[in-house]
Amino acid sequence: MAKYKKKVVRKLQQDKFRDTTMGLFDRLGNLLEGRGRTILYGLGGLIVAGLLILFFVKWSNRKADEARQALGRAITISTANVGAPMPGVSESSVTFNSESERSQRAIEEFEKVAAKYGDPYRSQARYFIASNRLSVDRPKGIAELTDLQNNSVPEVAALSKFALAQVKESDGKLDEAAQIYSELARLNGPTITQETANLKLAKVYEKQGKTKEATDILFNIVDAARKAKGVDNQPAPVSAAAREAETELKKLDPERHKQLPSEVPASLVG
Repeated sequence: MAKYKKKVVRKLQQDKFRDTTMGLFDRLGNLLEGRGRTILYGLGGLIVAGLLILFFVKWSNRKADEARQALGRAITISTANVGAPMPGVSESSVTFNSESERSQRAIEEFEKVAAKYGDPYRSQARYFIASNRLSVDRPKGIAELTDLQNNSVPEVAALSKFALAQVKESDGKLDEAAQIYSELARLNGPTITQETANLKLAKVYEKQGKTKEATDILFNIVDAARKAKGVDNQPAPVSAAAREAETELKKLDPERHKQLPSEVPASLVG
């Protein structure tokens, strides 16, 4: 009932604004004739439309800020400490007795975000819900990640696919994990890069005993990174994934590692 009353009040306010505005244009219109009056009404319509657009933009920005803050609070909970507070951390900081307790609390916060805001915040919240669900209801979490692979928000789709591949890998379903990592490598998106996906794929191959396939991938990652150029035609900074790939390659096949092109000294990069 209260909600209905508020709706009526808003309607009355809108009618009052409309009557006042159009009344003003009517009075000014009486001073003009023919074409002048038509122009005046057209100008009035543009002004009103402009005001409505300005109001919508401000409202959208405010809602976006509110959604980001709500999402941030939920993320803070999902990364809170489990057990006693760590040294140097305030005693008042949020802590949980177990990972499952933390995950359940985080899910509740992310569900609030998903219920209140639109995309991309709803889809982002759904991804975090699925990720945290793995600790409290693994089958349901996997089902949610599977569904989110085809989400309309590219970032969410990529992260969900990557998380699903990690789940398959940890469950020993290496063929399925390799297939998903291969798909991500082909996509080469900004969220999960080709380097990152291929590094994970190489590690899966190594677990499967496919040493040559793993070595080839690792070599190609490092080789491409060392040859990459930036916009200024200077050597591009080497990513963390490429660094890890080099470490894995050196451990897996030292002789193949020696075949890499010389690395540009860090002092000459950037």
